[in-house]
Order: sequence, then C-alpha cells, then structure tokens
Amino acid sequence: MRPFESYGAHVGYNTPVSAVVSEQTTSKILIVDDDEGVTQTFARMLRLEGYQVRTAISAEKGLAEAEANQPDAIILDLRMPLVDGLGFLRRLRAHDDRRATTPVAIVTGDYFLDDSVSNELQELGAELRFKPLWLEDLVGLARNLLKVTH
Repeated sequence: MRPFESYGAHVGYNTPVSAVVSEQTTSKILIVDDDEGVTQTFARMLRLEGYQVRTAISAEKGLAEAEANQPDAIILDLRMPLVDGLGFLRRLRAHDDRRATTPVAIVTGDYFLDDSVSNELQELGAELRFKPLWLEDLVGLARNLLKVTH
C-alpha cells in the first residue's frame, strides 16, 4: 500500500477493507483540509469503514459544518489559508457546548513546528499526526478519537 499524498493516492485497492478493520460504526467524522484531494481521499477511506463523513475545504466552512452537524470527531489540517487549523481549534474550543470537547486530530505535512504551536495544540487537546498517513494510520486515528466520545 502507498501512503496518502497531497494529490490523492491509490491506497491498497486490492486489500479488502475487512482486512484492515471489520467494525462498522455510525460515528460522524468531519474532515477539514484545503487540499480537496486529501479531503476526498480521507473521506472515501473512512466511509468504506462505515463512518459518516462530512468534509470542508476551509476552516470557516469546517466551523459551520461542526456547528450544524455536531461531529463525534474532527480530523483537521494545520496549514490552511486565512484561518489555519490552530485558529479553527481555538474557535471550536471557545464554545460552551459539545464542540468544546469534540476530539480533534491535527494532521500536517510540516515536520518543523514551533514549540509554541505544539504546546498550544496539546493544551487545546488536539492529537498531532504527520502526513502522509497510511490507511491503517487513518483508521486507527479515527478509532482513537472516537474512544473519547463513545
């Protein structure tokens, strides 16, 4: 299998999904990334695992989607134009409702994060992962995030 890449990847189409994970779920996951190829690839793989997936290609659209649909978990890109993943997370955590505790994973291709950014992500309760992600990594990440809500 190949890792997910920014331009969409062909990830183990010969590998049966049941070989990766057999548990079906109705949990809702929101994916926010300005790269539509990544967003759609992640969404496709998680849908094959039985998750309900919504997507957004900007932080603003992602925040609106989170408010409207109350996802069980969010997978979020760090580097996006206008409002980045950290700005998204700050706004999400500022609410007094369920959004303040929604499990979030920040996924980035930036391996050289400032300590201040890493520390703030940790303080805001976000899990940090680096691109590219393998199918097993993405599914494992979703499962770990959902353990918090279920």
